[in-house]
Formats: sequence, C-alpha cells, structure tokens
Amino acid sequence: MSKNRAPRPTPTSSGGPPPAGRKPDLQKRLIASNRKARHDYSILQTYECGLVLSGTEVKSLRAGRAALGDGYGQIKDGEVWLQGVHIPEYDMGTWTNHLPRRSRKLLLHRAEIAKIAVSLRDPGLTLVPLALYFSDGYAKVEIGLARGRKSYDKRQAIAERDSKREVARAMGRRRKGMEQ
Repeated sequence: MSKNRAPRPTPTSSGGPPPAGRKPDLQKRLIASNRKARHDYSILQTYECGLVLSGTEVKSLRAGRAALGDGYGQIKDGEVWLQGVHIPEYDMGTWTNHLPRRSRKLLLHRAEIAKIAVSLRDPGLTLVPLALYFSDGYAKVEIGLARGRKSYDKRQAIAERDSKREVARAMGRRRKGMEQ
C-alpha cells in the first residue's frame, strides 16, 4: 500500500453509505411471526433474546424459513430454552445439518431470567415466541410472558378491536368533512 493514499473511511466514521459489497443491516428484518399467539394469549410482558444457533440454522433463517406455531419457552437449570420452533434443514447443507425441532438456548441477562422464573411459578402463565428476526445481523427472538385466553375473552378482544377501528374511521371521515 502506498504511503500517499488516505485510509478508506469506515461506514461508522464517515456517516456515508457502506463500502461496495456490504449492505446495511441496521433495521429489524422479520423472518417469522406468531400472529396466533396474540389471539390465543394475553401478552403481559415481552423480552428480546438472542439465540444460540448452528451455522446451517442461520443460513436457513437468512433464506426466510422458520415456523413459530408450536414453540414455547422453558427454564431449565437457570437457562431459558426455546422448544418446538421449526427451522427447516438448510438445502445446501451436508452432514453438518441441524435437527429442525431441536431445543435452542436463549440469551438473556441473569436478572431477566430470574424475573421470568418467578413469574412462571404463577399457574396459567407460559413463555410464547412472538417473532423471529435479524437485528444488526444477529438472530433474535421476541418472547412473551403470556396468559391463555378463554374463547369469550377472544370474542371480547375482537369486538373491542372492531369498535376501535369503527371509531377511528368515523373520526377520519369527520376530519375530512365527509360527515357532520
């Protein structure tokens, strides 16, 4: 390298676009969401967790393949584990491929794990995965401390959501002068 050339600025120091060949991954890129969980459960608290993954799992997630439908969280020996989440095998993987429904360790602070453990002692509470996404290049999962809803609770929540939507529509029409 010549001594007369200035060093190339890094993306963080220049504030400009990243160098050629690199794309910014600064926002959350959703892979899978568990929409049914918000219908079946009342979410009391949410936590963002890191995941311990193997290489082929990451490649499969980058291809946008995962299913959170049957997933749940569990605490064993002071660690939080994600059970039942399906990440299919990587198509181009060889003997290094992973098991699709294996248990995956979640990365949380010790104080958060203790708080979750105390909450889970209450009957009727469970840990449910809500979303799986990439944030700044790292795979993250959003888990929720949830209480199961009864069918009448679900109907009530739907009716409440519909009434809020109707009020918002009426306010919008009134604001536009369509209704007096």
